[in-house]
Amino acid sequence: MKSRIIGLLVFASLIAAFAFIVSTPAAANHGNALPAATAQPAPAAAVPAAEPHPEIREALGALRRAKEHMEHAAHDFGGHRVEAIEATNQAIRQLELCLKFDKD
Repeated sequence: MKSRIIGLLVFASLIAAFAFIVSTPAAANHGNALPAATAQPAPAAAVPAAEPHPEIREALGALRRAKEHMEHAAHDFGGHRVEAIEATNQAIRQLELCLKFDKD
């Protein structure tokens, strides 16, 4: 029973993190667009590169903040703090792997 509750807590945490990612609209990338008045492209240093996968990076930050909160909390979240921290670590590792193996 306890492992089922922990599993549901972990699952709900991951769903909440990914729901945040999905609900955040992606910004249009106009960094590569040339001005209409110029025929020559701008130097490479002048065109800002778009950050790859900002939603995943934002989710990583949110998970790291949640982990820090759990680590420094005054209570143990009904005995689930240690396992929730472990699940958060696993989610962080998976997202880091996603970024590492990105082919874009």
